[in-house]
Amino acid sequence: MSVELGHFAAVLAFALACGMAVLGLGARFRLLATGARALPFLVTGQFVLVALAFGLLMHAFATDDFSVRYVSEHSNTQLPFMYKLAALWGGHEGSFLLWVLIMCTWMLAVAVRSAHLPTVFRWNVLGVMALMNVGFLAFLLFTSNPFRRLVPFTPAEGVDLNPLLQDFGLTVHPPVLYTGYVGFSVAFAFAIAALLSGRLDAAWARWSRPWTNTAWAFLTIGIALGSWWAYYELGWGGWWFWDPVENASFMPWLIGTALVHSLAATEKRGVFKSWTLLLAIAAFSLSLLGAFIVRSGVLTSVHAFAVDPERGMFILIFLAVVVGGSLTLYGARAWQLRSRASFDWLSRDAFLLQNNILLAVALGVVLTGTLWPLGYEAITGDKLSVGKPYFNQLFVPLMLLLCALLVLAPVVNWKRTAPSRIVALLRWPLVATGVLGLGAVIALWGAFDLPRLAAMVAVVLAIAIVASHAADLVRKLRSGHRPGVAWLGMCIAHVGFAMSVAGVALTVELSSEKDLAMHPGDTVEREGRQIRFVSVEDGRGPNYVAQVGQFAITENGREFMLRPEKRRYVAGGNMMTEAAIDPGFLRDVYISLGEPLEAGAWAVRVHIKPFVRWIWFGAIIMAAGGGLAILDRRYRLRVAARAGVAAAGGAPA
Repeated sequence: MSVELGHFAAVLAFALACGMAVLGLGARFRLLATGARALPFLVTGQFVLVALAFGLLMHAFATDDFSVRYVSEHSNTQLPFMYKLAALWGGHEGSFLLWVLIMCTWMLAVAVRSAHLPTVFRWNVLGVMALMNVGFLAFLLFTSNPFRRLVPFTPAEGVDLNPLLQDFGLTVHPPVLYTGYVGFSVAFAFAIAALLSGRLDAAWARWSRPWTNTAWAFLTIGIALGSWWAYYELGWGGWWFWDPVENASFMPWLIGTALVHSLAATEKRGVFKSWTLLLAIAAFSLSLLGAFIVRSGVLTSVHAFAVDPERGMFILIFLAVVVGGSLTLYGARAWQLRSRASFDWLSRDAFLLQNNILLAVALGVVLTGTLWPLGYEAITGDKLSVGKPYFNQLFVPLMLLLCALLVLAPVVNWKRTAPSRIVALLRWPLVATGVLGLGAVIALWGAFDLPRLAAMVAVVLAIAIVASHAADLVRKLRSGHRPGVAWLGMCIAHVGFAMSVAGVALTVELSSEKDLAMHPGDTVEREGRQIRFVSVEDGRGPNYVAQVGQFAITENGREFMLRPEKRRYVAGGNMMTEAAIDPGFLRDVYISLGEPLEAGAWAVRVHIKPFVRWIWFGAIIMAAGGGLAILDRRYRLRVAARAGVAAAGGAPA
């Protein structure tokens, strides 16, 4: 009965979501205003019910209840306990239940932390979020129900969890990624509430900023975790492939980054109100588009869920309603979005505008490359591939321009900046960049190399970003000015971005890869390292058997062992390659064991990956910067309450 109870809890949550949507969006009407006071209780009830449904389904996995179809399709008795629990989001239905749980968590957080907002505005925000959850719960219950039973023919054993997902990275990656995805619903709800109320001043941007920064930080970590998982788990040594499902998470990140910056400008100067509202709508819409790409069955990907395309049609209709409805409301209110603030083209306002334009164009590049093959196949029936050359030729120059803007970010003022100030403040950082950049180019490449110009420029710009922000910090400390938390968060995020950019450029240009046929006892030399193939031994895991390669690597007088594996999972007979990696701050040594060849030889792939860890370290630093900015005193409850209520002209709840 536990699974039936979980199903019933989800049905009750759907009913509460419908009631919340009506009360929250109708709170301006006298008949519904009294009922709207119950919204915090309805939010709590909805969270408790969905958490109960989630917990009961997790219990079914933990107890090997194969009478539940979803459990039988994604688990078995030999699966390690941790992966039994993580298997809950290893397939389509369970992962969407996780999505709904995270949505309820965001709603609960907003209900608890928004008591300082004007009452009706707060109710509108919760009503918009509830309306979104009506769609999510309807999709879960009517097309993707994870609580269905297999009766009366209950299997004695389950199928198994996809071996690719039996990994720590995929245990934590979906919850973190979904937290970022769904978190943009808060920014969307604030934007729609602002449009409904007609109060399109800077107050809603101030209220929305901490939530948007939090969602952006989670999405940043989620994308980094996915990249890290692909790097070590898929066995080919790549960390990004411009796969459509990778792009599905990257597109909201691009527009979310623009939104974070646009909110800052709207809050501080009252500019870009139209931009900010549109970006908030676009960020959540792209999250829904990502859900459609992953769950529609329109593509085949290692990251995608192979599901009935009819489910994709549901999401597509929901996406059309959300985007169409929000853009219609935006169009109806657009005439109110005039800004009286002015600024020169040499100002922080202008640079933030250029930042938004570059990120929007970058989004267009990724969106076109992702959807064009799908549209082409739908129209012609033929397959079309859009690969790395397209993305690299169009996307990379845009990111280099963005890096150039970040160099100037610390030295430009709001509204206007004297050219002499920029020259004076950037003089020594640029001198340091020239010296360090030239030294880096000589150390890494030996001399100037025209075919590698983009990578060299990226490294120099990354150094310039760090130098300009460090110089600004030193200048503030010398003048006795205590930097604000938001400013520190900005600097940390920009430095993290610079580190990731440098990591990408150096990894792409300096990595070496070699496919070899090696016999046990053979020794090869790669990039100054001796790699000796010692032997292949049998191994066994909790639910697989393996052939384990033993490789002795000698590097700078130090010897260490790497043990890549070829695994066969007992339940389904699936074969998996598990690479062995010796990680380092400056390089990774990466070995994967391929198929056995003739005369006792084995296929072996050896990668040397310089600076690859910088990509993920940079992402962590970026997310930390976004998280730090949330702690700024302007977003503490009492300050926000006084400023927000005064700006909106309303009374707190």
